[in-house]
Amino acid sequence: MASIVAATARDDRAAVDKAMALLSAFGNDGLTGVGVSELARRADMSKSTAFRVLAMLQRSGAVERAGNAYRFGKLIHALGASNETAAHGRIRDALTPYLADLYEMSRQTVHLAVLVGTDVVYLNKLFGHLQVRSPSRIGGRAPAYCTAVGKVLLSHNPEATEQVLGSELAAWTPATITDPDAFRAELATVRKSNLAFDREETLTGLICIAAPIMGSDGRPVAAMSVSGPAGKFAPESQASALRKVCYAAGRAVAAANAQRQHQLRLVRGA
Repeated sequence: MASIVAATARDDRAAVDKAMALLSAFGNDGLTGVGVSELARRADMSKSTAFRVLAMLQRSGAVERAGNAYRFGKLIHALGASNETAAHGRIRDALTPYLADLYEMSRQTVHLAVLVGTDVVYLNKLFGHLQVRSPSRIGGRAPAYCTAVGKVLLSHNPEATEQVLGSELAAWTPATITDPDAFRAELATVRKSNLAFDREETLTGLICIAAPIMGSDGRPVAAMSVSGPAGKFAPESQASALRKVCYAAGRAVAAANAQRQHQLRLVRGA
């Protein structure tokens, strides 16, 4: 009888079917992450089987480990990287020279990112001399609440902030801010200084400082950041350079928008 029960309970799905079931089980949580027990429940498989399949997916880059949860990895992000909007392409092209300026001044890893919903999308990234493992990649996404670029963009966007606080703030590391009141206080501080920090909140060993690039309407169109390894990189030392570059980038964006509007008026008047 025991052998019959064991045979009935055995999951006879092929490995690829199990992998697809687990990837589908992420649903809308692929960017923020899901624990293995919940993934196993959603995919209707045992926890031990889910662990084995997730390990296989992790080796291929389809998923990555973040704390006690799993989220989509670089392979999945790369498959969706071609979905860049025209507006994001214009922002990337216009601001990459300023990102290069920031790299020249800091010699650290620098990022250019925008806010999409409650996530940040990295439009560009230049690597610094102090190499550090980082989950960010060009075209990839990350939850805004635990990144420096995300915090500085959220601090000027009350609607997106409320969306973030309407969901669980998952702990990617022991340093991640997960208390809603503490997070509101953090954003209030960021809004006053126009500087945000990620102090090992996304990945242990990685710290970051970010500032917004403000548009002519007083709202940020993007953000830039400088990051480096904890213990070797002092983020506060980059505040002056970051502010200077972001200010120049904001003026360039405003000038480009004014020129585009002028050209549109000429076309309409023709």
